[in-house]
Amino acid sequence: APPWPSGTAPPLCYTLIMAALSFTLATVSPLILMALGLWWGGVWPWLALIWMSLAAVLLDVLIPALAPKASDREFPATGVLLTGLGLACLAVLPLMTWAVAGPSGLDLPSRAALFLTAGLWLGQVAHPAAHELIHRPRPLFSLGLAIYTSLLFGHHTSAHRLVHHRHVATGLDPNSAPEGESFYRFLRRAWPGSFVAGLRAETALRGRAPGNSPGLHPYALYIGGALACLIVAALIAGLPGVLVWAGLGLHAGSQILLSDYVQHYGLSRANGPEGKPLPVGDAHSWNSPHWASSALMLNAPRHSDHHSHPARPYPALRLPPDAPLLPWPLPVAAVIALHPGAWRRRMAPVLAAARARASRTAEGPGR
Repeated sequence: APPWPSGTAPPLCYTLIMAALSFTLATVSPLILMALGLWWGGVWPWLALIWMSLAAVLLDVLIPALAPKASDREFPATGVLLTGLGLACLAVLPLMTWAVAGPSGLDLPSRAALFLTAGLWLGQVAHPAAHELIHRPRPLFSLGLAIYTSLLFGHHTSAHRLVHHRHVATGLDPNSAPEGESFYRFLRRAWPGSFVAGLRAETALRGRAPGNSPGLHPYALYIGGALACLIVAALIAGLPGVLVWAGLGLHAGSQILLSDYVQHYGLSRANGPEGKPLPVGDAHSWNSPHWASSALMLNAPRHSDHHSHPARPYPALRLPPDAPLLPWPLPVAAVIALHPGAWRRRMAPVLAAARARASRTAEGPGR
């Protein structure tokens, strides 16, 4: 029996401690397995790959979906965990480049397993951490920028904050997919589209800077930083090192766009009386209540609440009662989205139900 009166909510300290443990164990365990695989090889790279590709999904499927109440407060270690994950990302890239392309002594299957594991961790853990960091004040913001730049995806720092959050679920957002668009068509459109849209937004923002002296353009940091990373990769393992680092960045970037594709597929904002889109609401993002993948991805599946409250820290994100819910954990939905025909068929009734619910909500009670 819990050490608090039956029928009452657990103490805040207990809630915060359990949240800290769940997020930490989910995000750090793959790093430990990757480190063991890097050091010893053998079965460890494969255990790391199994953990990253199957563990969270199996837990989500085996244990009923949970939607625990979020705390109004962060646990004290939130910033520490984010900083640790960010620094780990900056270490994983050169270490995995050396392990996969350098003289690590690992056999080819182990190198392949570590490459896939690192790519999954960068896309599913490092990206949510960086995403959280770029919504924080400096110096945490700068760490998030460094993560995306090291992934050769630095423009996401600008495009996500200045374009996606402003224009989500409209035709002006390159990262919102209309119904029927396949992921592969979305990928070809969203990658360059978000780069250009972020560049335009940053340039326009700098044109309005007071004193007309805005300093170095962020895109100079993104491009220069990416080139510096590839130079480091070349110093580590020559051309194979450059290819591995770029491959890890491509793997992670594809997952970033895959999550955008799934989390906004087919949802759109209606225009108000003045012809402008209505404010962003809970109905404009897909969510998932599954606890294991939510812990792994720092509550990224609670996406509606993030768009409604971008500054709200990830432990405090909620599942709004009227928000659209995916029928699967987010990683499973992402795998289905890789098969366009199956994705369209399975999402059609889910999307129709979400639109009907949004319409009823907009009409109000009694209508």
